[in-house]
Amino acid sequence: MPRRGRVIERELSPDAKYHSVIVTRLINRVMTQGKKATAEGIVYDALDIMGRQESKDPVNVLEQAVKNATPLLEVKPRRVGGATYQVPVEVRPDRGASLAIRWLIRSARARADKSMAKKLAAELVDASKEQGATIKKREDTHKMAQANRAFAHYRW
Repeated sequence: MPRRGRVIERELSPDAKYHSVIVTRLINRVMTQGKKATAEGIVYDALDIMGRQESKDPVNVLEQAVKNATPLLEVKPRRVGGATYQVPVEVRPDRGASLAIRWLIRSARARADKSMAKKLAAELVDASKEQGATIKKREDTHKMAQANRAFAHYRW
């Protein structure tokens, strides 16, 4: 990130199957070593599994999961007079969605199951129902921010 100026954010094109930008973001985060076709297969299989399990539109379930996992507050370290304080700050919407997707994928990879598609589907369903490791991560982040709200006046 540059110290001066703003980062120009690229426009993501919607994915081919569901025409959703959030699905594209999920595919890009699942992708490792540039294997986009493999990542698309994993995400589309996970969405198909979710659609069969929940009998709802899988994109709506995905959007609900990301919305439930998005944090409102986080802590950032701020150095003041030789001491480092954890200062609670509000999370911008684009960063919140990025954190939520990152946490969903990390929690899915940590699950015990056979295929990544099944693990991802299970984690998305859990997050859409306000359960699972991703929601616990969001709650821990909020607790940390609440515990350090005495340092909120150091916000910049």
